[in-house]
Amino acid sequence: MTHSPNRASLFAATLLSVSLALPGWAQDTAPETEADTGDTPPAMEATGSTVLATVNGEEITLGHVVAAKEQLPQQYQQLPNEVLLPGLIDQLVQQTVLSQAIDEVGQSVEIRLANERRTLVAAEKIDDVITEAVDEEAIQAAYDAQYSDAEPTLEWNASHILVETEEEAADILTQAQAEDADFAALAKEFSTGPSGPNGGELGWFSAGMMVEPFELAVQDMESGEVAGPIETQFGWHVIKLNDTREKGAPALDDVRDELVSQLQTSAVEEALAALMEEAEIEQTDVSTLDPAVLSDMSLLDE
Repeated sequence: MTHSPNRASLFAATLLSVSLALPGWAQDTAPETEADTGDTPPAMEATGSTVLATVNGEEITLGHVVAAKEQLPQQYQQLPNEVLLPGLIDQLVQQTVLSQAIDEVGQSVEIRLANERRTLVAAEKIDDVITEAVDEEAIQAAYDAQYSDAEPTLEWNASHILVETEEEAADILTQAQAEDADFAALAKEFSTGPSGPNGGELGWFSAGMMVEPFELAVQDMESGEVAGPIETQFGWHVIKLNDTREKGAPALDDVRDELVSQLQTSAVEEALAALMEEAEIEQTDVSTLDPAVLSDMSLLDE
């Protein structure tokens, strides 16, 4: 029998939805609370091995329930925990009853279980590698290596008006250079670029962020100057340089996520390379194997 890859997760969600729809979930059948009885029940032990149900001697623990919640579709994970807890217990009880009713697990299930175990164990190893490699000391060292000797970079803040022809740009340039000109208003009226409705504002940018003719023109301008026409592949530009500034190294917190990502990637790549070097790996030559077999789900049952 073949199975769709998402059938297990869909099945789990279906069982949960059935559990949540049972009459016992109605508020008028909810168990009595402290306010109803006046008694405070003792707090239940909460560890991963705490047994919440047994099915023909097979234990369902709190750890199983927590892991089941993690696998739920997003719409179910958003439900309150007080709703999910009994629903998930019911789901796991139902799954256990069904799984015990099968005399022998099919090969396709065993294959998927093997892949799932491989994925989970590999992810745990990656977590261990990352935890060991990424700490505040490593983050600070990475920051110092990238930014301690960084030279300040020049940035420009400019606005532009983009039109199709040089003649249009020349006419707008004359208007924009007038003493009482409102560049933003002209951009809103004439510019065909996406920044037109915003008065032509392009914000701050540094070297390499704009096409070369535009960037070279800006580099030769003084703050407040209007220049043009400048041709690029997008059309003809009239440019106003609003301001310039020198930007130093970013604060560590501003690039923390980027540094952490770099450290994690490097740590995993190094660990994997070392493990691959030590492992005895033999691979079959698949050059004569028809790649179409990758879509043949019947192979899971052979």
